[in-house]
Amino acid sequence: MKFGVVVFPGSNCDDDMVHVLGSVMQQEVVKLWHKDDTLKGFDSQDCIVLPGGFSYGDYLRAGAIARISPIMKAVKEFAADGGYVFGVCNGFQILCEAGLLPGVLLRNANQRFICKNVYLKPETNRSAITGYLNTEKALKIPIAHAEGRFHTDPDTLGKLRDNEQILFRYCNEYGEVSEEANPNGALDGIAGICNEGRNVFGMMPHPERASEPELGNTDGKGLFESLIAASFAAVS
Repeated sequence: MKFGVVVFPGSNCDDDMVHVLGSVMQQEVVKLWHKDDTLKGFDSQDCIVLPGGFSYGDYLRAGAIARISPIMKAVKEFAADGGYVFGVCNGFQILCEAGLLPGVLLRNANQRFICKNVYLKPETNRSAITGYLNTEKALKIPIAHAEGRFHTDPDTLGKLRDNEQILFRYCNEYGEVSEEANPNGALDGIAGICNEGRNVFGMMPHPERASEPELGNTDGKGLFESLIAASFAAVS
C-alpha cells in the first residue's frame, strides 16, 4: 500500500506520520507538497494522509485556508474515485472544512489547548481503519488540540449514527462513554467519523503517537494495520 502525506505550511506531525507508515508499518510513503496539483502514481487502494499541526497558523479557523490549497482539488477527486483519505487532528479539521466530512471542529469547551492521553471506544468495524479493532476494548491514544470539539446539526448526527459513520467515541479506560471521559465537549463524545462512502476518515487523537513499544503504547498501531489489511483484501 502506498501512502502520501500532505505537508502544509505549519504541519508539524508529518514526519511522525511518515516514520510510522514507513519505518514501523513498512509501507511505501512519500511526502506531498500542498502546492502540488496532482496525485500521480496513486490509485484507489492507496491512502492520502492529512497530518496534524497548525496549517497556515490556524488563521481564520483551523483548516480553513488549507482547504483551498492546490492539492485539495486532487484530494477531493481521489476521494470521489474511492481512494482512502485519512485526516488526523488538523487533518480532520481540513477534511471538515473541505466538505469531505460533515460537521465542524469548534474550540474546546474549556477554551484551552489540551495535550494528554485519552481513551477511545471503537464504535464499528465497518470501516477500513476500524475493521480489525476490538470494539469492546478501549484504546489509549494522545490528543493535542485547541479546536477538537466536534459539532453538527441534529439531522446529520442522526445520519452518522444510523449509517455507523461514528468511528470513535471518547470513553474511560473501561470503555464506558460518558461526559466525564469527554475531554473537549465533543457532541455525542465523537472523536472520529467517516464519510458515507466509508473511504474518508477523520479523527482528533493521534494514532501515530501510539504505535511503537519505544513510546510505551502501541494502541494506535491497530488502525494502520486495519487500513493496510483492508487495502490488501480489496485487491486480492
